[in-house]
Amino acid sequence: MRIPRPDTPGRRSFLRAAAIVAAIVVVLGLVMFVFDRDDQVDIATEDVTLTMPAGPGETTTVAIDARLHLPEKTPAPAVLLAHGFGGNKDSVAGQARRLARDGFVVLAYSARGFGESTGAISINDPDREVADARAMVSWLGERTDVQLDAPGDPRVGVAGGSYGGALALMLGGTDPRIDTIAASITWNDLGVALFPNYAAPLPNPDQPDPATPTAPDYAAPGVLKRAWAGVFFGVGATALGQDASPGLSGDICGKFSEVVCQAYAQSAVTGTPTPELLALLRSHSPAAYNDKITAPTLIVQGERDTLFPLDQADANARQIAATGTPVEVTWFNGGHDGDANRADYPMRSFLLANLRDNNDNADSSDSDTPRFSFQLPGTPNEQGEIPSRRMSAPEYPGIGNSEPARRTTLRLYSDLDAPQTIVRPPGASPAAVSSVPGVGSVLSSALSIAGLDAIGRDPAGQAATFRTDAFDEPLTIAGSATIDLRVHSFAAPGDSVLFAKLYDVSADDRRVLPGGAVGAVRLPDSPDGSPVDVRVTLPGIAFQVPEGHHIEIVIGTTDQAYAVPLEPAVFSVSLLDAQLSVPTISGMATSRSVPIEPLIGIGVIVVALGLLVAAALVRSRRRGTADADEDLADIPLVVSGLRKTYANGFRAVDGVSFRVEPGQVLGLLGPNGAGKTTTLRMAMGLIKPDDGEIRVFGHKVTAGAPVLSRIGSFVEGPGLLPHLSGAENLRLFWLSTGRALEDAHLDEVVAIADLGAAIDRKVRSYSQGMRQRLAIAQAMLGLPDLLLLDEPTNGLDPPQIRTMRDVLISYARRGRTVLVSSHLLSEVEQTCTHVVVMNQGKVISAGSVRELVAAGGPTEIRVDDSARAAAALSGVAGLGRIIATDGDNPRLRIDLGSAAPADVVATLVDAGVAVSGVASSTKLEDVFLALVHDPRAAGPDLDEDVPDGRNSQNSAPQSNGKDPAE
Repeated sequence: MRIPRPDTPGRRSFLRAAAIVAAIVVVLGLVMFVFDRDDQVDIATEDVTLTMPAGPGETTTVAIDARLHLPEKTPAPAVLLAHGFGGNKDSVAGQARRLARDGFVVLAYSARGFGESTGAISINDPDREVADARAMVSWLGERTDVQLDAPGDPRVGVAGGSYGGALALMLGGTDPRIDTIAASITWNDLGVALFPNYAAPLPNPDQPDPATPTAPDYAAPGVLKRAWAGVFFGVGATALGQDASPGLSGDICGKFSEVVCQAYAQSAVTGTPTPELLALLRSHSPAAYNDKITAPTLIVQGERDTLFPLDQADANARQIAATGTPVEVTWFNGGHDGDANRADYPMRSFLLANLRDNNDNADSSDSDTPRFSFQLPGTPNEQGEIPSRRMSAPEYPGIGNSEPARRTTLRLYSDLDAPQTIVRPPGASPAAVSSVPGVGSVLSSALSIAGLDAIGRDPAGQAATFRTDAFDEPLTIAGSATIDLRVHSFAAPGDSVLFAKLYDVSADDRRVLPGGAVGAVRLPDSPDGSPVDVRVTLPGIAFQVPEGHHIEIVIGTTDQAYAVPLEPAVFSVSLLDAQLSVPTISGMATSRSVPIEPLIGIGVIVVALGLLVAAALVRSRRRGTADADEDLADIPLVVSGLRKTYANGFRAVDGVSFRVEPGQVLGLLGPNGAGKTTTLRMAMGLIKPDDGEIRVFGHKVTAGAPVLSRIGSFVEGPGLLPHLSGAENLRLFWLSTGRALEDAHLDEVVAIADLGAAIDRKVRSYSQGMRQRLAIAQAMLGLPDLLLLDEPTNGLDPPQIRTMRDVLISYARRGRTVLVSSHLLSEVEQTCTHVVVMNQGKVISAGSVRELVAAGGPTEIRVDDSARAAAALSGVAGLGRIIATDGDNPRLRIDLGSAAPADVVATLVDAGVAVSGVASSTKLEDVFLALVHDPRAAGPDLDEDVPDGRNSQNSAPQSNGKDPAE
């Protein structure tokens, strides 16, 4: 049965918003149609099946499924397009169409064991997959629609990513007919990539630094990237829609050739590669053939790639350039852990520049195009955006005749003077979670943005840390940093495994692991048990450390992405020279690398959105100006019948009503999920209530309402900039509101917040208490009539809390009003004049602090004669039960009811009773707990319509929900 939804104002607003969104989507679709229409142009295609020998000396054959994409004009240069691991000819269809539109004959195909192609996966065996590619070049050389350089020699380039990128390089090194190579996010030596070891013996003191940016010395055996290897080999181990080929080892090997399967299986169990496996993987890698490449080559590598990091591209570039072959290198903000498709654009441009007729007599070495470029991602902001810019240099450092990479030395510090002792627990569990295959740096950035980066930190006792000073100016790192360590290992032979990471750490201790990069280290054994000195080369990164941040080097004992030895071990780690060497690139120039069409499309969308937002703001401001209640013009805050239900059906606020009078310091109390933060956010116009309203000085609160300028708030992060002083932060915040600086009352605010001389110091030097006071000062700018604060004492010690209490009381004494949400009930009792208690979305009690405390329990009065005192009070109206106690300590325990303590004492004194003391045995905390656990235990009867800070009460609903805003 379909239940109709009520036509509420909230629903009508939602429908209007949905209509606007739909309109935007239409505009977006039109723009994308206009500027991506080339992908939809009909390209003539021809599906073919090519028959290849199964292997050297074999009589059987395999069938290669391929598709030819033809340009408008032929004959034309050809491109052989190889796919990534797990893909097929269809996965590169879009790229093939774009290249055909550019005027190339494109042959896309499915490699052995993938798609509809038969045969086993041999991971780019030179005698199988690479031989297949050579045969396809010959097939292209026989076609009349392909341009020829000589009979049987087509004008042809080869392109591919990851698995296909390695194939492209290996084909270029084994077939001299290849004219151009474009390879992306691929490996140099698959054994090094899957079993990395970023530690090597210390170099000779006279040995120069590596000339290229990311050139670690590899020391076998390394540490298996178990998580990535599982993904890599797991794809091939499935049937991929076909039955396993005859001769394979059943379900164990799946589509892999038996040679590859058996070699990998043993190393996967031990986590240590056998010499046979390393030799096999190297023979199936570009490293074995790069010295034979003569065609101009583009190497594109991802900066977010924990499978094939930047050092793999560095090795390919070095080896190819060593023979004099022109090489271009591009790093981009993507990879196997990010958007790998971003590599397509530079590859397409390179093929156009090197294969078309107008470039017959000029390769890329004659071009003014920079031979090296990279994207420089910054620190993620609070919205999750990662700003980046493209940098370029004339040559890739350290190859050919180019200058070597420039390096900067930074001083490292440790909190301990002695070596740091770290432990690998039995079973290597719990293990650090630095990256996850396919997610990598996205995980680190997301945790940092959410303030949950502690989740990705090394478990306690498992990591040694070394840090630099905070930087006075940004530091750009482009390549691999190095650090020299002395490690004393107490581990079984071959089990001395560590992990090195470089973190960017902000002044407020938010941490980002650039690129998700982790350097696995397997230390050499020390037969005599003495410490081992090693140089650790961290994985290459492209990153700018902002001003005010510092670098932290972490040496850990575990990482869930690697095959860590399971036996427990202890390591003692110290610095050899307290230096960190980081590479930078000289002669860089900033350039825009984004095609103009998407920018135009984005511009159209932004203009459309801007017009819609402007119209909405105008309507909102008109409503806010007109909707005012003159009877409430002097009342800072009136909340009436407020309700808010979130999309998941949880009702966070349910009929909340209260008011705050001038000069009050009102505490908004309630357990987590009571609806406090949601109420505050609605009071600020950040979210819209489903029902009810909020009025500030008589004006209804809506998004953008002018009356919001009379509210100062600290409800979410203040966004303080650590590299600026406190005063600069305050001025910048105020100027961003568009109001004149003289209206900020800066000096008065600083005096109220008691910031003193610290206001001129940079915020990164502030204690937590000083940061909180600066945040409160920011909320006080302009001396707003109403101050809304959410947990202002979070993270403060008792002296700092006392100072914060004085700040709030001082502000209210100046005739202004403060509403503060807090869990520290003792501080609320001492700071606030009134309280409103919420539970499960409703107000369950409200009144002055004195009234609630008095109503929550008896008051004790010490007298000289308890019997005479009880008789004197028997006629006082409003008093509850009186219990008299005589003896050595005569006293009364009185339920005050509606009577004021001062009136009771005056009555006793008038009757000649000596009063020596008055005390309440009840604290606000007792009242709060009683109210939350039994709403019927609330104090005075309260008005249910528009209660104020003296008289309001509603019953609490029965719900187990929690306020998503809290």
